[in-house]
Amino acid sequence: MKREIKKYLYDIKTSIDSIEDYLDGKRDFFEYQNNKLLRRGIERELEIIGEAMNRALKIDPELNIENARQIVDTRNWVIHGYDKVDDVVIWAIISKHLPKLKNRN
Repeated sequence: MKREIKKYLYDIKTSIDSIEDYLDGKRDFFEYQNNKLLRRGIERELEIIGEAMNRALKIDPELNIENARQIVDTRNWVIHGYDKVDDVVIWAIISKHLPKLKNRN
């Protein structure tokens, strides 16, 4: 695996770790939903994850990561659809999909 791709995968893992740190072991949707700073921090980390995945895919379009394209699409949605970001969808991503992605790396 190319060195640049390893760096991007490391960035993805680091952002997932940061999200876990922000949640501080708590998996409470209502706390997440009512904490603007927490929501914005997590959204920023999702942007980083999506951008790192996008850069990795540009180097190796055949990169074997499940849902890689959806990860990039999420980044685009958070950035370009900032006014339509749905807390329920973000919560599903961080609860269901990020743990799988982290275990993949």
